[in-house]
Amino acid sequence: MTFRVNASPFLLVAGARPNFMKVAPIAREFRRRRIAHRLLNTGQHHDAALSSVFLHELGLGRPDYNLGVGSGSHAQTTARVLERAEPILQKLRPRAVIVVGDVNSTLAMALAATKLHIPVAHVEAGLRSRDRLMPEETNRILTDLISDLLLTPSADADANLRGEGIPASRIARVGNVMIDSLVDALKRARRPTSDFLLMTFHRPSNVDSLAGLKRLTDFLKKATQLLPVELPLHPRTRVQLQKHRLWKTFSAIPNLRIMEPVGYFDFVNRMRCARAVVTDSGGVQEETSYLGVPCLIMRTTTERPICVERGTAELMGENYNRALARLRSILRGNWKKPKPIPLWDGKTAPRIVKSLLGMF
Repeated sequence: MTFRVNASPFLLVAGARPNFMKVAPIAREFRRRRIAHRLLNTGQHHDAALSSVFLHELGLGRPDYNLGVGSGSHAQTTARVLERAEPILQKLRPRAVIVVGDVNSTLAMALAATKLHIPVAHVEAGLRSRDRLMPEETNRILTDLISDLLLTPSADADANLRGEGIPASRIARVGNVMIDSLVDALKRARRPTSDFLLMTFHRPSNVDSLAGLKRLTDFLKKATQLLPVELPLHPRTRVQLQKHRLWKTFSAIPNLRIMEPVGYFDFVNRMRCARAVVTDSGGVQEETSYLGVPCLIMRTTTERPICVERGTAELMGENYNRALARLRSILRGNWKKPKPIPLWDGKTAPRIVKSLLGMF
């Protein structure tokens, strides 16, 4: 494919599993419009099940750059990205660096570019949970502060940024690019026939302590008496179960199907066919709201309040008894119906690229 050569390329950055679903539609739109771009994978999620399978399924192919930072503490992953990205940015001098989401890679790449006076655009800007105990909240706030273009998914995100003193000239509401990937994936998904509940857990508040893991184990023992539960197990959760010597008890729960992390299309298929989803994930809240699938969020706060206000999500805090009661209600057919969320229409990537070209 021939690209325009009258400008430096844009640099798309991904580093963790949710990032790939956000950059894939933008890369597709760049290709469609023949706009020069490169893809950088920081390698924060280096497990094949969390990265390479997504690159393949989403049509991203082999990244142009892979920093291979791997796992580690927040300080370690952030520092590795800064150190390894700098020479690439100095050599490439991209038209702008496009970061997505709220992982450590997001902040580190934005900071590396800003230090070199390279413009930064943040996709999914303006989300706030008001919970500074979440490392993602710090990443969101700091990334937005140093970005030149803030591409927001919803009106509440715009309001958050304006409240923090960000000028309107730097804010563009474009919609939710995750929905672009979801719409594309639905074309390829196949429906299973059995009834089940789908669950995912990986947040420190749920899996990093013995007490939290015991609460989760007890909840799953009761939930699996309602319907079989499918649980794609995050590597972090498995490590914590083994560390706290609960793996044997956990894995022996009847009607609990523990799976390795599944591919994107497979997960979308399971999500849309589940009777309900119980999760502590951010992106799953958005996807279930679009799909109309009941979603119980095992967190006290959410950076996506629009999914609670207009979607199918509901905050459970850390109250597994309440979640169990809500599951029983869902299975009796009692749950709210979603309302359309403006610009969550599968056409966000073209609006993102239009904004990028307008600013840079």
